[in-house]
Amino acid sequence: MEFKDYYKVMGVERDATQDEIKRAYRRLARKYHPDVSKASDAEQRFKEVGEAYAVLKDPEKRTAYDQLGADWKKGQDFRPPPNWDQGFEFHGGDSAGGGAEEFSDFFETLFGRGDFRGGFTRADHGAFTARGEDTYAKIVVDLQDSYLGATRSVTLKHTEIGADGRPTVRNRTLSVKIPKGVRAGQHIRLAKQGSAGAGGGESGDLFLEIAFRTHPKFLVEGKDVYLNLRVAPWEAELGASVKTATPTGDVDLTIPPHSKTGRKLRLKGRGLPGKEPGDFYAVLQIALPRAETDDQKAAYREFASSFDFDPRQDEGG
Repeated sequence: MEFKDYYKVMGVERDATQDEIKRAYRRLARKYHPDVSKASDAEQRFKEVGEAYAVLKDPEKRTAYDQLGADWKKGQDFRPPPNWDQGFEFHGGDSAGGGAEEFSDFFETLFGRGDFRGGFTRADHGAFTARGEDTYAKIVVDLQDSYLGATRSVTLKHTEIGADGRPTVRNRTLSVKIPKGVRAGQHIRLAKQGSAGAGGGESGDLFLEIAFRTHPKFLVEGKDVYLNLRVAPWEAELGASVKTATPTGDVDLTIPPHSKTGRKLRLKGRGLPGKEPGDFYAVLQIALPRAETDDQKAAYREFASSFDFDPRQDEGG
């Protein structure tokens, strides 16, 4: 996926004010509008300008985009860092002309989320009140929080336009209850913690999307948890009982004889908790010891002479 330099698309500097970005958009939208421009690439350029403006006109999206850094170049192969948008609070989505489905994979990867919106209602006295917009943010929690449940202090970043016309980041800290059994991608709803309403309307809600912090041992897929378990060749071939780490503590795991690398040993119900809990899988990885001493090298030679074994005999060609 190619990195898109939205500032270069708009022809503005990275420290441009919101008014400068708006003026650039109006100029370029007129220049490349397919009904006006005769250029062969006018429609494509018009879409690129609309996509860039959808990000840079929105102080929240712009701030999140900026924190990716200025070192990325247009067209450079790009993959966003894991949980790059952690803690950024976004409002209900909108776009500059057309829906987000018209935008690039780059945009969708960064901002392709649900569209939470506020709504308008008519009060009894005939005036309009507006419910505040729902907001959303991603938070990263520990795997252990899903197993046990937890209450965490979460700091969110939201963006305001400063007196100089440029985005300014403000922080707010909330106490959030992490329910037992929560999974990556699920949302926690905090009622009336979104944007304030207008005309006496109620505040919107805040939706927190859950992501798991990378664990040094365990990998989570849905509700199942995986561990790459290193075993010695003799444990794999002869069978053994080995102490194995799980998120809830060590267990004695039986390795069946004649096991191969990649074999999955399941512990039913020891994945993420819930009404239908996930499973825990130990994925065997046979580890070969190095022969450092003369005795160890002799042991390998004796081992080799004991078997009529060619590991390449099943290879084709």
